Amino acid sequence: MSRADIIFPPKDAELREDVHILGMLVGEMIQEQGGEALFQAVEQDRQAAIARRDGDAEGALELSVRTRDVPTTEAGELVRAFSTWFEMVNMAEKVHRIRRRRQYLNEGIVQPGGIQAAIMRLKESGLDLAGLRQLLLELWIEPVFAAHPTESTRRTILRKQQRIALLLLRRLGLSHTAALGETRRLLERIRAEITSGWQTADNSRERLTVADEREHVLFFIAEVLYEIVPAFYEELEAAIKEAYGEQSGDFEVPEILRFGSWVGGDMDGNPNVNAKTIRETIARHQQIIVNRYFLECQSLAEALSQSETRIGISDALRARIDHYRVLLPGTANLAPARRDRMPYRLFLAQVLERLRATYDGRANHYESAADFLADLALIAQSLEANKGLHAGLFQVRRLIRRVRTFGFHLATLDIRQSAHVHRGVIEHGLADPQWSAYTCEQRTRQLCEALERDVGPSRTLDPRGRRSVWVLETVAHILHRYGADAIGPYVVSHARDVDDILSVLLLARWADTADRHSGDLPVDIAPMFESGAALEACGEIMGRLFREPVYRRHLLGRGNRQYVMIGYSASNKESGIIMSRWRLRQAQEALFAAADGAGIDLTLFHDQGDAIDRGGGRTEILVRGGPDGARRGRLRITEQGELINEKYGLHPIALRVFEQAFNALSLSRGGIMPPERVDPRWREAMDALGTLSAQAYRSLIYDSAGFPEFFRQLTPIDVIEHMQIGSRTGWRPRVPGQPAGIAELRSSAWWHAWSQCRYMLPAWFGAGSALAQVMQAQGLSVLREMYEQWFFFTNLIDDIERSLARADLEIAAVYEGLVDIELRRFTAVLRAEYEKSREQVLRLRGTARLLDGEPTVQRSIMLRNPYIDPMHLVQVDLLRRWRAGERKDHELRGVLLATVSGISQGLQGA
Repeated sequence: MSRADIIFPPKDAELREDVHILGMLVGEMIQEQGGEALFQAVEQDRQAAIARRDGDAEGALELSVRTRDVPTTEAGELVRAFSTWFEMVNMAEKVHRIRRRRQYLNEGIVQPGGIQAAIMRLKESGLDLAGLRQLLLELWIEPVFAAHPTESTRRTILRKQQRIALLLLRRLGLSHTAALGETRRLLERIRAEITSGWQTADNSRERLTVADEREHVLFFIAEVLYEIVPAFYEELEAAIKEAYGEQSGDFEVPEILRFGSWVGGDMDGNPNVNAKTIRETIARHQQIIVNRYFLECQSLAEALSQSETRIGISDALRARIDHYRVLLPGTANLAPARRDRMPYRLFLAQVLERLRATYDGRANHYESAADFLADLALIAQSLEANKGLHAGLFQVRRLIRRVRTFGFHLATLDIRQSAHVHRGVIEHGLADPQWSAYTCEQRTRQLCEALERDVGPSRTLDPRGRRSVWVLETVAHILHRYGADAIGPYVVSHARDVDDILSVLLLARWADTADRHSGDLPVDIAPMFESGAALEACGEIMGRLFREPVYRRHLLGRGNRQYVMIGYSASNKESGIIMSRWRLRQAQEALFAAADGAGIDLTLFHDQGDAIDRGGGRTEILVRGGPDGARRGRLRITEQGELINEKYGLHPIALRVFEQAFNALSLSRGGIMPPERVDPRWREAMDALGTLSAQAYRSLIYDSAGFPEFFRQLTPIDVIEHMQIGSRTGWRPRVPGQPAGIAELRSSAWWHAWSQCRYMLPAWFGAGSALAQVMQAQGLSVLREMYEQWFFFTNLIDDIERSLARADLEIAAVYEGLVDIELRRFTAVLRAEYEKSREQVLRLRGTARLLDGEPTVQRSIMLRNPYIDPMHLVQVDLLRRWRAGERKDHELRGVLLATVSGISQGLQGA
C-alpha cells in the first residue's frame, strides 16, 4: 500500500487542513529563522524520504547520501525542523479530537465512551437513583503521576503548546464569512508561538533535580486538572438530570476524582529522594493549592459585589463575619467594603487573610481544608437563600468542588522504597549478618517475634538505617500537620515475600511511628509485585500475610484496607509480552481470591507506562481485560512522564480521559459489561502461549552470548543513558542472582532504545513462535474463538499487531550497520521472528495486511514514516561518528539527544 492509495474519510478533512496550515507556518518559520539553505535541505530530505517510501531507489539513495556526514550544527537544525513539524502535527491531532467532541455536543449526539452514554445505559438497565448514588460512592479514579528518565518537556514549551491549541480552537469557531483579517491575525499569533518555541531550548543542559521533576508534574495538576475538575462533575450532574428527570433535582454527586504523585517520594533507585524531599514536596503541594484558592477567592470577591442595601445575607454568614472581626482585627478596617456594605467582599477579605496565614504558616491559619470548606459553604448557603442562583453561586460551587477534591494537599504523595534497602537496614539493626541468608519463612518468624515483643535495634543504625527511619518519622509528622490525604501508600518495590511487608512495620516501630499496642502504622503498606516469580506467587504471599496476627492488627487500624501494586513493565522485559500479560491476569485473580477469602478490601494499583509492552492502554482495556473479581469500580494507576503531556496537556483532552474512565468503571461496576466466560481450553492455550513465548524471548535476550553487546551497538542506549532528564539513572542497582547488563536496565530505557531503532522488540518478540506452535497443537479454531470471544486475548493480539505495524525493518536495517559483523547473526533471528509473528497474527485475524481493521492508525503510520526517516538516518550517522570518537564529542551528543526526542515525537501518534 502506497501513499497514493490512502483514503481520507470526510470527518478528517479539517484535520488535514490544520496539518497543512501548521506545516506551512513551520516552513515559513524555518525560512525566516534558519535561512533558505535549511528550508531547502528539509524539503529535499522530505521529498527524498517520500520517494523512498514509494519504492523509488533513486529517492532512497538520495536520502542516504543527504543524511551522511552532515555537519553537526546543520544536523541539529535539520532534526529540530522535523521535530517542530511533528510537534505541530501532534497538536493538530489533539485539536481534532477536541473538535470531534464538540461536534457531538453541538449536534446533540451522545458521544460513545462518555459520561452521558454511561448514565443512559445504567438508567436503561433499571438502576434507580438510590442505586446510582450507591454506585457513584464506590467509584474512584486516581491517576498517580510519576517522573520518567526519558521524557520531560519544559513548562515554557508546554504553555506555548497550550496557547497554540487555544488559537487553533478559536480558528475553528470562526464562521466561513469571518473577516480574513481575523483569521490572519490568529495565524500570525500561532506563528509567533512556533517561532518563540524554535528560539527556546527544548531541555535544560543540566540533569533535572527532584524539585524540577516535581514542578513539571505539578504544572499538569495545578494548571490543567485543577481547572477541569468542576466541569467533570457538572457534566455528570447534567447527564443524571437528563436521564432521571426532575426527581434528580437534589442529587449530589460524591467525589470520584483524586490525584496522586510519586515525585519527591519515590526513593527506589534514586538517592536524591529522602526525608527532606518528602517534606519539601508536601509543603510545595500546599503552597501551590493554597495559592490557587487565594487567586480564586480574589476573583470571587470581585464578582460578589452584592450590597446589603439591595439584598440580604444569611444570619450564619453575618455571625461568621463578626467572629472574624475579632479573630482577624487587621481586616476590620477594610473601608471600601464597609462603606459600600458589601458583605461577601468583606467576608472574602477575611477568608483571604486566613489563606495568607495558611500559606505563611502564621497564626489564624486554616487548620484544615474542611475549615476553609465550611466558610465557602456559608457563602453558598447565603447566596441560595438570597436569590444568588445567578449571581455568583455557580462560581462558589466550582471552588467548593475543587476544595473537596484537592484539599490542602493538592495530590497525595506516595512513598516508595526497595525491599532490598529495608532488608539491609534490618540486618544491620539486628546485628545479624545472616539475615539475608535466612529463608523468607525464618525472617517472617523473627519479624513477628520482634513486633510482638517490641524489639528495637541492637545497635546504632548506620546512615542507610537512619535515613529509612527519618523517612517514617517525616511521614508521621506530615500526617499530623497536613492530614491523612497528604500521604498515600508506602510502596515496597521488589517485594518477594511476607517479610518484605512486615519489615516496614518493624522500621516504623524503630521510628516510633507505629502504635505499640495496636500495631497500627498510620499509612497503608503496598507491596509491589513486578517480576515474573513475584507475580506468580503474589496471591499465596498475600494469603499468608493476611493470616499473620501482627499484620491483621495493622489492617484493623486501616479499616481492613489493603493496596497491592502490580508492575507491568518489569515482567515484560523479563519474559516478553504474552507471558507478562498472562501472569498479570492470573496475579489479579489470585490477589482478589486471597483478599476476599480473608475479608480484606483490596485495591489494585497498576504501574503502567505508555508503551504497549509496558502495559499502556485505555482505561476500558484495563477494566475489561481484567477478571470479573477485579471490577470494583476503582482505578489507581501510574501516569508515566512520557504520557502525561499527551493525556493531560490540554483541558478538553484531560476531561475526555476522565469521561472515558468513568464510562468504563461505572459500566463494569454497574454490571453492564457482560461477565467473562473463560473456557478451560483457553486457559490451557494461554499457559502454552506464555511458556513458549517466554522461552523464545529469554533464549535470545538472556541466554545468547553476545546479545547484550549487540543491543548496545544496535540501539542508541548509550545516548539515552546521557539524557539529562530524570533525577535518577536509567539503570537499577544489580539484583543478586540476576544476569548482569540488560537485567539492570530500567524498563523505560529498554523500551525507548528498541523504539528508536524501530524494532519495537519487547512488544512482539516470541509471539510468532508461540502462536505457530499452539496453532499447530490445538488448532486455529481455538485461537480464533479466543480472539472473537475473550476480550483479554483480543486486546493482547491487537496490541501485538499494532507493535508489528509500528516496527520498520527497513529502518532497522540501517541501524544494523552499526553492529560488528560477528554480532549481526542476531538480526536474522529478529527478522525471522518478526515475519513469523506477522504471519501468525494475520492468519489469526484473517486479514491481508497489518492494521486493516484499524485504518486510522494504519494511515497515521504511513503518513508519518517519511518525516521520521531523515531523523533515523541522521541519528545512525551521528552515532557512528560519536562512537568513533569514543563518545567524547559533546556537541554530537547534544544533537543525538535531539534525534531521540524528535523520533519520539514522530512515533507519538503512530
